[in-house]
Amino acid sequence: MMNRRLRKALVVTTALTAGLLMTACQNEDTDDNASAVSAASSAPAASAAGAEAAGSGTGKGVSGSFKNGKVTHLAPGKYLVSVPGKTDQAFFVSEETKIWGAGGICGDAQGQSATECTEAELEAAAKKGAVSADVEMKDGAAVSVTEQPAGGGSGSTGQPGSAEGVAEGEGVSGTWFGNVSYLAPGKYTVSDTKGTEQAFFVSEETKIWGAGGICGDAQGQSATECTEAELEAAARKGVGAEVTLSNGIATKIVEDA
Repeated sequence: MMNRRLRKALVVTTALTAGLLMTACQNEDTDDNASAVSAASSAPAASAAGAEAAGSGTGKGVSGSFKNGKVTHLAPGKYLVSVPGKTDQAFFVSEETKIWGAGGICGDAQGQSATECTEAELEAAAKKGAVSADVEMKDGAAVSVTEQPAGGGSGSTGQPGSAEGVAEGEGVSGTWFGNVSYLAPGKYTVSDTKGTEQAFFVSEETKIWGAGGICGDAQGQSATECTEAELEAAARKGVGAEVTLSNGIATKIVEDA
């Protein structure tokens, strides 16, 4: 009688052990399958993120100046600039990109200064045809897109506000004493005592001398030669100076001491 009960107990125990082992194996297989599915589902997302990062050009894009270029539309927010003698360069625009028009993107081709345009206006113009413009890039994104005025001429930077855009002999000449204000890249006005403003351009040959407002030390014994970037920063606020012009281009700008 005792042997029969022992045999029955052994049979039950063996069955229970086998059942537990099968359940454990099934749970392990389920966990492995879940991990595999999770890894597979995350792979496309990671690939997409990587593609987006690579396409953005952030930190990896080209930096530099592309003068006398032709800008065409590639995709929303993405453009191509073609410059003679250089490889075509794709670039992006952002909310920080400054876009200046001279009648093609926006503004008036006969205007005295460049007009700031929207990215939508740039896109519309570039979709119709190549827009002549200078493009400044940093890490693949445009810092500025400056349209070249019609008839800018070969070898001209063409940007509204560039000295080369002034026809020889058509600009004014003389000396003005007054407040210098910023109009557009490379272009300024100087107002006389009567409040009349005279527009003028600066070039690489323009001598700019500061006395603490444009650059330098207001307490210095002599004027300090400044850069055009320093002049622009000061002129955005307004700075008094003597401006000597020749054919509409400043040959010398001397800040009032």
